[in-house]
Amino acid sequence: MLRNLSAWHIVILVAVLVLLFGANKLPELARGVGQSLRIFKSEVKDLTADEPAPAQPAAPAPATTTLGSVPEQRPAA
Repeated sequence: MLRNLSAWHIVILVAVLVLLFGANKLPELARGVGQSLRIFKSEVKDLTADEPAPAQPAAPAPATTTLGSVPEQRPAA
C-alpha cells in the first residue's frame, strides 16, 4: 500500500497536514503521538512480562564418574 508513495505524494500530504493543523500545532501533535507510542510500548512490555513462562521439561541428570573409574563404552553400531 505504501510502496506506491512518491515524493509528490509526501509533499501533498505534508501540505494538507499544515493546512489542517497549522504550523504551530504540528510539533505538539508529533509530541503527543510520540508520548502515546511510548506509553503503548511500555504497556505491551508489561503485559508480556506478567505472563508466566512455559514450564520446561526436566533434563536428565548427567552421568557422573568417580575417580579411577572408566566410563561405560558402548559398541559402535
